[in-house]
Amino acid sequence: MSATTVAGRAPAVKKQRGLSDTGLARLFLSPSVLVMALVAAFPIIYAFVLSLYLYQGRLREGFGGLENYTEALTEPRFWDAVKATFIFTITSVSGEFAIGLGFALIMRQAFHGRGITRASILVPWVIPTVIAAQLWYFMFSVTPGFVNHILGLDRFNWLGEPGWAMFSIVFADVWKTAPFVALLLLAGLQTIPDELYESARVDGATTWQRFRFITMPLLKPAILVALLFRTVDALRVFDLPQVMTGGANNTESLSMLVQRFVVVTLDPGFGSALSTLTFILVLMIGVLFVRALGRDFVVGTGGE
Repeated sequence: MSATTVAGRAPAVKKQRGLSDTGLARLFLSPSVLVMALVAAFPIIYAFVLSLYLYQGRLREGFGGLENYTEALTEPRFWDAVKATFIFTITSVSGEFAIGLGFALIMRQAFHGRGITRASILVPWVIPTVIAAQLWYFMFSVTPGFVNHILGLDRFNWLGEPGWAMFSIVFADVWKTAPFVALLLLAGLQTIPDELYESARVDGATTWQRFRFITMPLLKPAILVALLFRTVDALRVFDLPQVMTGGANNTESLSMLVQRFVVVTLDPGFGSALSTLTFILVLMIGVLFVRALGRDFVVGTGGE
């Protein structure tokens, strides 16, 4: 072999042994992912197994197959709970988004006393939900009737009238949770460069045009996260209607119905069937929600 050939040969690259950085990261993360999967999956699987059996109180009578699901889907009370849950979800999430967006735009502005304003807006979110529900129960009740006193009404029973009872619960939920939506949207607003607004202002864009063509398009990922979190959470609402109305006057949610049959009437099979149906419903809404608003807003445009 000539010296020229040896000199012109490219140096051999040693093959790396062992796992790549990605493989090593997956190896280290796999135990925690496995534990989280088991923790999340076990209650779901266990509830599904319970739903396949018939119970008399706490005593298991035998295997019933899909009998509990058939009974649940033909139970008018189940569909009333579905209707009440969807009414609550749509109205409350809509109100929280509108008010939360307004709060976020206010908190983003630079003005004297902004810190106090931000803290004041976030106070309702810090209050535990059960305490907030008890607070609004007294506010909307006939006695002492604080809301009636403010509005000049004479002993109007907000929580005892169908329609108005749901309105009271939605109002309390919007008051409690709109600051959380505002916080998520504020985080999204902070990522929008100020240079874009300055350039648009120099080009003569109005406030509405800057909001429509800069703020809203660039805020879509934060909007998706906020609406997804609140929609899934609202579909599982329990504490507000439980404390304020006890499920009366068409305010019984799906979670309340599940609790009735698991804890109160002691029918684990039927209650587990209701729980599984609720889980499937929430999961389907979440998946459709993400697909409708766009996967790119979750994982990044173009999958990057």
